[in-house]
Amino acid sequence: EGMAPPKRILFPPEKICMVWQQRQSAGAGLFNVGNTCFLNAVLQCLTYTPPLANYLLSREHSQACHQQGFCMMCIMEAHVNKVLHSPVSAILPLAVLKVFRCIGEHFQPGREEDAHDFLCCTVNAMQRACLGASSDLDISSQSTTIVHQIFGGFLRSRVTCFSCKAISDSYEAFLDVPLDIKAASSLTAALEDFVTPEHLDGENCFKCSKCKKNVAASKRFTVHCAPKVLTVCLKRFDCFTGGKISKVVEYPEYLDLRPYMSQADGDPLHYSLYAVLVHSGVSCHGGHYFCYTKASNGLWYQMDDESVELRCIDTALRQQAYLLFYAR
Repeated sequence: EGMAPPKRILFPPEKICMVWQQRQSAGAGLFNVGNTCFLNAVLQCLTYTPPLANYLLSREHSQACHQQGFCMMCIMEAHVNKVLHSPVSAILPLAVLKVFRCIGEHFQPGREEDAHDFLCCTVNAMQRACLGASSDLDISSQSTTIVHQIFGGFLRSRVTCFSCKAISDSYEAFLDVPLDIKAASSLTAALEDFVTPEHLDGENCFKCSKCKKNVAASKRFTVHCAPKVLTVCLKRFDCFTGGKISKVVEYPEYLDLRPYMSQADGDPLHYSLYAVLVHSGVSCHGGHYFCYTKASNGLWYQMDDESVELRCIDTALRQQAYLLFYAR
């Protein structure tokens, strides 16, 4: 509604399976080769994303891939199959380490990187691999890759002119939702803040196309198309100082996204938590990343580099979370 339909469907949506197709306990841990805990934690969260893992375990991508050189989907397929079918307790994520600089040119081997940045670059590289030669497609068609159909959604920005009440809508694709937590003590409070209208006036006036002048207006973001997998980044790091907001932000095991949608009065949109990525330490320049993930057997595990330990859901819910992963 309000958006142009795609000219081409790149992956049939009915083929995306949200429930695990094979059940097993957690796979292998990942060796740290010097400040690579951020990479290990992100890879584990992606490995236990059910619709992505189902697709990669089928090896459907590599069988049809014609990409020359670097293909992030082929690399993730090899990695996920190795982790989940490993006879040993820990492996080296060599396939990913070899293409580290292809995932993001700014990444430096041996340096502690930001886990959210690495996640964004990895998912974007997977999206580019799915687009392959069809990157000249319209934005609606680009959002029909398997990657965008799993992680992607659309936000609506609605500006309402206070003078003539004209409404101006624009839409933008997203692969995750970064939330401000300075004033929020819970995920739901941060989502409330995210959809609270912002006043545009003074220097921030809105140029209304109907009034033909700069006017005071309100601007409100809502989730217009909900993703199958909702990835939330709790913004703990100050962009300028690198300092960290270390407070507790509560997050639920089950989340209803409906109140934050453009259509807020429909049936509930239920999501279930399946991975929590944690940063321990006082600033973004140091510290350690690890994660909690829910394996296909329904049990939770703490994944800390090569260590994989069974944990209860209560432990997973009491962390200083940095990234949260919810599946529809």
